[in-house]
Amino acid sequence: MIATNIGTNELNHLTFAGMDTVDLAKEYGTPVYLMDEARIRENVRTYRKALSEAFSGRADIFYAGKACAFTELYRILTEEGAGIDVVSRGELFTARKAGYPVNKACFHGNNKTDEDLRCAVSSGVGYICVDSMDELLALEKICAEMSERQAILIRVTPGIDPHTYEAVSTGKVDSKFGNAIATGQAEEIIRKALTMRHLNLKGIHCHVGSQVFAEDVFERAADVMLRFMADMREKTGRTLEVLDLGGGYGVRYTEDDPVLSIPEKIREVAAAVKAACDELDFPVPYIYLEPGRSIVADAGMTLYTVGSVKRIPGYRSYVSVDGGMSDNPRYALYRSRYTVFSAGEVEARETERFSVVGRLCESGDILQENVPLPCDIRRGDTLAVCTTGAYNYAMASLYNRLPRPPIVMLRDGTSRVVVRRETLANVADLDV
Repeated sequence: MIATNIGTNELNHLTFAGMDTVDLAKEYGTPVYLMDEARIRENVRTYRKALSEAFSGRADIFYAGKACAFTELYRILTEEGAGIDVVSRGELFTARKAGYPVNKACFHGNNKTDEDLRCAVSSGVGYICVDSMDELLALEKICAEMSERQAILIRVTPGIDPHTYEAVSTGKVDSKFGNAIATGQAEEIIRKALTMRHLNLKGIHCHVGSQVFAEDVFERAADVMLRFMADMREKTGRTLEVLDLGGGYGVRYTEDDPVLSIPEKIREVAAAVKAACDELDFPVPYIYLEPGRSIVADAGMTLYTVGSVKRIPGYRSYVSVDGGMSDNPRYALYRSRYTVFSAGEVEARETERFSVVGRLCESGDILQENVPLPCDIRRGDTLAVCTTGAYNYAMASLYNRLPRPPIVMLRDGTSRVVVRRETLANVADLDV
């Protein structure tokens, strides 16, 4: 299995977090998002422990809420003591609703509105990560009006290509995010930030992409960023204290994806950071990473019910389910790979290949192609798509006016609804 929280039981049913997925589908209906609370906590603890050990207590995470955000998740993060990053007032509101201490939050985004900035400052967020000169000037004005002094980071683009999906590569010079070192814009905004009376520049941030596996992306990014920090110290006399390297490591969507040791990878980053700091005679800054996907992806699974089974002789065969791109748009967007199982017959005697497609009125509404499923798969069977904890619920839509699925949290053999299923009435709630 692609993850240790996935297995089978004596009925040959798929289990998730030790629970029978066929039974869960019957109890809660489909589509339904399942989340494994123990796996979320384990992933958070793995990162935090590894960072603390590698950097002598001077490193931590900001959980990237864009991967998945709902109230119960922020309650878990509060209990685990993890930092968070938010990219909207909606994420910030949800965190505050959960009782999360937002002085441990960093507010990101490439186009924060004045309302966003006022909300972040008035809420007391720990850092605002400034993305542009326009934003820097607007934030200084707002803080002056509010008689507040806000700690900030500056987002810098180091020019690193992470060799990952183009759509999730954000560290290259030509990007809507940040200020490029190569063009001189990063230096310009740093110099300007140091003149602002109501802003306290603490450090810099970069994000070179996501789904990073064996590549030395973070090591290369750290080297570039530290050299830039040393250069800024020489030119301005200011030693920046914080280096946020963004991102997180890749997760296994299929058996072809490699198995990573996050503690080992973090030790490699720490060695690179310390070596660069020694060479530059620069104090090791406080380090942040921003894992999102690798905290929640393998803590998630989505269950569907099969509707029609269609075979087109000489072409292909289709299995249609009762969800689709409205609850998981990632294959339509990125051709993202997933592992799919027949939940009620994991080890089938005979299989054939199917395209698993959704019910949305789009030819591109595909969840996964070339999936081996039982030859006798039929209407009413349960299908499970694994590793759906990241960017599924977060990117779900009301396309075709389909209500969004609920989230059911699993813990110690029990299950509970933490996000209710939308109703047809909910779909039209804002209509006037």
